[in-house]
This record gives sequence, C-alpha cells and structure tokens, in this order.
Amino acid sequence: MRLATRTIFYYVLVLLILSITKLLSPFWIFILLLAGLIDGGFIMRTRYPMTAATTQVSTDWRLRWLTSPILKLFKRITPRMSQTEREALDAGSVWWDGELFSGKPNWNKLRNLKLPALSAEEQAFLDGPVNTLCNMLDDWKITHEHKDLPPDVWQYIKDNHFLSMIIPKHYGGLEFSALGHSSVVMKLATRSVSAAVTVMVPNSLGPGKLLLEYGTQEQKDYYLPRLAIGQEIPCFALTNPEAGSDAGAIPDFGIVCRGDFQDRKNVLGVKLTWNKRYITLGPVATLLGLAFKLYDPEHILGDTKDLGVTLALIPTDIPGVNIGRRHFPLNLVFMNGPNSGKDVFVPMDFIIGGQERIGQGWRMLMECLADGRGISLPALSVGSGKIACRAVGAYAHVRRQFKTPIGKFEGIEEALARIGGLTYMIDAARELTAGALDIGEKPSVISAIVKYHLTEAMRTIVNDSMDILGGAGICMGPRNFIARAYQALPISITVEGANILTRSMIIFGQGAIRSHPFIFEELQATNEADWNLALKKFDRAFFGHMRFFIRNIWRTGFHGLTAGHLALVGSQRPLRRYYQKFTRMSAAFALLTDMAIFVLGGSLKRREKLSARLGDVLSQLYLGSAILKRFESQGCPKEDIPLLRWGCENALYQIQNAIEGLLHNFPNRPLAWCLKGLIFPWGRSFKAPRDKIGHQVADLLLSPSQARNRLTQGIYLPTTETDAVAVLDDALLKVIKAEHIERRLRQQMDDYQPGYQLMDGMLKTALDAKLITDDEAQIIRDAELARWNVIQVDDFSHDLTN
Repeated sequence: MRLATRTIFYYVLVLLILSITKLLSPFWIFILLLAGLIDGGFIMRTRYPMTAATTQVSTDWRLRWLTSPILKLFKRITPRMSQTEREALDAGSVWWDGELFSGKPNWNKLRNLKLPALSAEEQAFLDGPVNTLCNMLDDWKITHEHKDLPPDVWQYIKDNHFLSMIIPKHYGGLEFSALGHSSVVMKLATRSVSAAVTVMVPNSLGPGKLLLEYGTQEQKDYYLPRLAIGQEIPCFALTNPEAGSDAGAIPDFGIVCRGDFQDRKNVLGVKLTWNKRYITLGPVATLLGLAFKLYDPEHILGDTKDLGVTLALIPTDIPGVNIGRRHFPLNLVFMNGPNSGKDVFVPMDFIIGGQERIGQGWRMLMECLADGRGISLPALSVGSGKIACRAVGAYAHVRRQFKTPIGKFEGIEEALARIGGLTYMIDAARELTAGALDIGEKPSVISAIVKYHLTEAMRTIVNDSMDILGGAGICMGPRNFIARAYQALPISITVEGANILTRSMIIFGQGAIRSHPFIFEELQATNEADWNLALKKFDRAFFGHMRFFIRNIWRTGFHGLTAGHLALVGSQRPLRRYYQKFTRMSAAFALLTDMAIFVLGGSLKRREKLSARLGDVLSQLYLGSAILKRFESQGCPKEDIPLLRWGCENALYQIQNAIEGLLHNFPNRPLAWCLKGLIFPWGRSFKAPRDKIGHQVADLLLSPSQARNRLTQGIYLPTTETDAVAVLDDALLKVIKAEHIERRLRQQMDDYQPGYQLMDGMLKTALDAKLITDDEAQIIRDAELARWNVIQVDDFSHDLTN
C-alpha cells in the first residue's frame, strides 16, 4: 500500500512542479493528474485486493449496472463482420505486433529471440545449384528473345527441386526454412526477376503449401512426390475479372451433384464453372488449384445450401479445362495467364482436405497467405535493393562529370543514402519476418506490413537508381542491370493484395482487432450466444481495456514530457535512445488506436485514410524494431552505425508525419488538439536523417568495405567478364587503385591543358617529365579503359533485331 501511495505522491509532485514553473498549462496538469490518480487506484486494487465477499458484491453490482448496458450498446453499434472478415481475423497469430500495440514493448523479448540461421545444407544449395542456375540465366535473352526461360533452365529448375523448397524431404522436397526459401529467391532476383518469380510462386501460396497444411494423407502421398520432382507444375487460381481485391466475392462456383468421371459411374462430386486471370504458371501448369464457392441446391450433403469458399485440385488435362494462353506483364516473361472451365465435373475427393474442408477455403488461404507476403515478395524487393547498392554505388564512383565522381555530388549522395538506408531496413525486416515464420509464428499483420513497405521501398530504391544511372538506365540491352526491375515494380505492388488496399484496409484494420490486447476479446464476447458467459467475458475485457487506456494516457504524457529519456529499455548507446524513442511512439500509438476506436467506432472501418496513417505508425514501429534487432544480432558493428541511424531516424520521422496527418484530419478537433499536446508537448520531436548521416551512408556504397559486403550479402556475383555487374566491380577496383596516382598527377600538372588528347596526352607529358612511372601510367590507362567500358550503353540495328 505504501509503495502505491508513494508512486502517486511523486507523480503529483512532478506535476505540481511543472505547474508552478508554468511548463504546462493548468488544463494539461488536470488531465495528467486525473489519469495518474485513476491509474493509481487500479494499482492499489490490483496489489491489495478486497475480501472475497466485498469483491463479489462489487462484481455483481458492476455486471448488472455497468457491464450489461455497455455490452448491449456494443452489440447494437458494432458493425456486423462478414464471414470473410471473421475468417481473416481468425487466421494467423499475434507476435511482435502485439507488443507494439501494448504501448510498452518488451524489448528483451526481441533481443533474446534466437532467429534461425541458414543450415549447412541451405548454404550449400545457395553456393551450388543456385549459383549454377544464376550463371545459366541471361535475362536479356530470356525477356527480349526467348520470351520464356530456356528449356535447359526449366529442366535444371525441376531436376534440382527449386519448385519444392517447402516440401518435406520424405516426399522428395528440400524442406528448407523460410529464411532458406527467402535467400534463394533473393539471390535469383539479383539475376532475373522472371526466374525468381517462377521459383517463388510454387513455394508460397499454391497447391504444395495447401496440401501440406490441409490435404488428406492420400492427397499428400500422391501429389507431393510429383510436385517435388517437377512432374507436376502447380498454379493457384483465385482472381476473377469481377473479383480482384474483393476475392471473397468470387463468382466462380461449384454445384454438388453426381456424375460420371472417367470409368467411374454415379460419382459424388462437383460441377465447376470458373473464369480466372493473372494466374502465375497457369499457361504451363499441370495441376490447377482452384478457389470457388460451393453450393448444394439439392441438399445432397445436408441442409445448408451455400457451403462457402472451397478449394480443389484440378488436373489441367481434364476435358473442359481451358488453359495455355498468356498475359504479358510489363515485358516480364514468367508464365502468367487466364484459365476457365464450364460444367467441369470432378469427384469430391479433388477438394483439398476432402469433404471436411468444404467451406473453409477462405480461412485456408488467409493462413497460407503469410508465406507469399512474408517471404517471396520481400525477398524479391531486397534482391533489387542489394543489387542497387552494389552496382549503382559502383557506377556513382566510376562515372565522372566535371572531373568528379558523380557520387560526390550532394544530389546523387541524397539518392544513394536512400538506396543504402532503405536496403538495410528492408533486409532487416525480411530476416526478422522469415525468422518468425521459422519459429512457428504465422504473423498475418506483420506479413501485410512487409509486403506493403518492402515493395514500396523497392519502388523508391529502383527509381533512385534510375535517376543516378540516367541514360544508362533507360537504354535497354544486356548492359542494363536495372531496367527489368524497374518494369517489374508495379507487379510487386499489385499482387498478393494491392498495396493501396493493404495499407488502407488491412494493416491497421486487421491489426487493431487481431493484435490489440483487448479488442478481439471484446468482439468475441459480443458474439457469444450465452448471455451470462458473454457478460463475464466482456466485463473482464472491457475493464481491462479501460485500465490499459488510462495507463497509456499517463505513459504517453510522461514520455512526451521527458522525450522518452526515462523509459527503461535495458540497452546501451548507440541503441538506447532509439529504443526509448520507439517505446514513446508505441505508447502514443496505443493511445491513438483507442481514441480513434472510441470516437469513430465502426465508422473507422470506412475512414481508410485515417486507418492507413495508423497503419503507417504500426509499420514503422515494426521496421524500426527490425533495424535494432539486426544491428545487435550482427554484433553492433561500428561501420554500420550510419545505416542504423539513418534507418531509425527515418522510421521515427515517418511515424511523426503519420501521427500529424492523423490528428490534422481527426474529426473531433478539440480532442485532436489535446492529443497532439499530449504526444508532442514540446512540438515536433523528430527530424529526417541529417545530411551528415546521409553522406556517411552514401560513402559506404561508393567503395568496397565490410559494411558494404554485409549490406549486399547474398547476391549473385557473376564471374563472366562481360556481365554488367562484373564490369562495374572490376572498374570500381581499378578506378580506386588509380585515384591517388591521378590526384597526385593533377596536383603536379595543375596548369596543364589537355586539349584534344585528354588523358593520353597528360600521361605522355607526365612520363616525359618523369612525374610517374610506366607502371603507374598503365594503372591509370586500365582505369580509364574500365571507366569507358562502364559508361557504354547498348545499341541495335534499325529494326532492333541485333
């Protein structure tokens, strides 16, 4: 009792001092005092409970006169959730996102998390078959001439089990971890986006994953060995012309009936009609995973007519299946196309998981979607970022204008800093998310975060790369290492949930309910059929929520006043202040979440711009967490501090902008003003990364170093001397070797006018004057030749044939 009383006393004393010194207005002193006193009451009741009899009387009174009317109100005002929404919320698990919603993240939980590393087998696969495959890939010929992967590449992919990385070994697959899967896709993406997409799709949302999770034993035993050796090429068909983002509204349907199938008569089955498009691997697939709505109008299976979304496996050689035509997505040549069928009869055992899985299709898809969002697309994005860091950084050092490497100009430096800082961030998020999947989590909210933010970061990275490369970036040909990634950008933005939808509806819309400590429990209580049980569940959740809300008012105000300096995070410099700042913003986010829900209620679901901004705060908190985790996991290398600082400061700045945007548009203006004063009592707290930090990050990309190697680890480094990336690597080393000689030479020949002879004339004059040796002159000539080779672009005959 004495401890709780002392806590309240000191809190009141601090506020009194602030009032006397006029650092805060009386209004805010009153608000914080009230929140602290109420919270103190909760503390005392929690630590010093009343007698059993008194507690029972208090509880009965509260249930009857407080909880019951509030529960009735909740039932009336809470919007009804569709079956699709309910299944999406039930799918997956709550992981670190739950800590971020708590307002007080347990950083020790993150620091102590042992993330799996690549196994020896996975590393050997990356160093062996993956490197061999990368060496076989000529992306210019693939995209411009063949319009497909060459036959020998297709065969190598099948023979070496690239399509079965997720399939267990006892079925003939590789059984790789999520990190191993991610690393393979990432390395392939640095060589050919078309090849990377071809490999990643069967290993994410598709028949293989669905069979592993939900298939009957008979289905697994038959199909998984065939998928493992490439005997079957799988695809999964979900999108309909009438239902893209609203996939739950697919008009494709199946009718339960009896019919003949091959040599079997009067078979219980389904007559299917569908029309799908945008189906990757569809044109070459032999096994079609199909999502449709199943109906039982004749009540063959029971009383229910509408049985819900169901999934089935359809061999594409069945009569009535129309497959084989192609889409041509932005000159990327991975196989993608439409397929359809009308009145195609299949037996009931073609349904994935058998009859007991009828109607569970949407939940099955939502639970498996985490792999596509959390592994494949992030790996693709990181691959583009890493190759940009390596190749564009080298180009910015080798390419000169005004006798200066263009990377030394501050305009180019600013773009290079974004490339390096964002790549560090997205690689950290990729590794952390893959690690979560490997320890058994299915973080649906976090998967949506990395899908959106990593593909958007890829957009920024590749656009900055194009700006730096200039003409070399826009001229297509074998020398251009970035153009196909530039063309592929909208594909990553669009698939696995369009980015606009993901940001405005999914990240916070799903996260606020699924990851919040109490909201999901409250909603479950409102849907409870037993009133007494509902009342008790709701009472526990609601009053726990109120206590949580009041504590976050106090916590937000306290961290705002102290700028987070007194947050206990258990870390040392240079990480401590970032942990404290993210703790402060987590408290603010938890408070803003509750305020938005209390004020807007069910209408928040339709206020997509506000929801998107709250989602941005949650996302940047996660991305910042990933940066901190990566830096510590790698042993806090001093050389990486600029990357750490740029990433964390950028994340905090984005959080601040999102909060300001939210409050600027918050419908309750007085409350918005109050919240802004509570969160930022001294005004704006965070700034974009300073130019000095950006300079340090850009400098890391311009020359070989351990930090640069860590940043670009896992990419494919070609050995062919004529390959564009190999040419850049070679030129960078030669240019750096020659720089100090050339610098000395220009100082000694300050008044020399080169005229039309340029460097050759200068070298001849210097040799005659014995200012340099023959070896030094050759070093400069080699560097100039390498530089000249780098700045060349491709050209073709008039008809573009050769």
